[in-house]
Amino acid sequence: MVEGIVAAGRTVLLERGVEGLTTNHVAAAAGISPGSLYQYFPDKDAIVDEVVARYADDLEERVTRALVDTAGERDPALAVRRVVLALVDALAEHPALLRAVAERLPRAGDDRRAAFARRVDALLTSTLLARHGGDLRHPAGTVAWLLVRTVESLAVAYVLEEPPIDREGFADEVTALVLGYLGRALEG
Repeated sequence: MVEGIVAAGRTVLLERGVEGLTTNHVAAAAGISPGSLYQYFPDKDAIVDEVVARYADDLEERVTRALVDTAGERDPALAVRRVVLALVDALAEHPALLRAVAERLPRAGDDRRAAFARRVDALLTSTLLARHGGDLRHPAGTVAWLLVRTVESLAVAYVLEEPPIDREGFADEVTALVLGYLGRALEG
């Protein structure tokens, strides 16, 4: 029953946005009565929070996979570009869900996003240490933190704001930005 309600909540959120989502719409989409819905979710916010949590988990899985898949790539530009494109594609798949995440996670005080960022930081830190060892001017963790926050912020803004930059051009520019910073971080 919960899975059906969450799936219906996701559908309604994608069709109507957070403001247009009501428990009555979700119940109708799930094919159940509003009373049945309330046995599992106390209100609209609980449904949206569960949909957002599952979306965030999916994003984390996809981004982590892209990072792991590119960890052995010899060409740093290709590795960065592939990760940027994977992130943009994952975020752009459902902008309404991304908007809900952007609005909900900070407001709800949910530290999922921070925990995910720390895991990506650790993965990138390991990659930087494996590739560059002690050649970095700053600790690898510092470099990873700056890169993760920069790329995440740019990708989210790109998807939500829809600037007049095509996907490939965006990936090229972010890749150049990341490589420029890495080049500076590697200068002795």
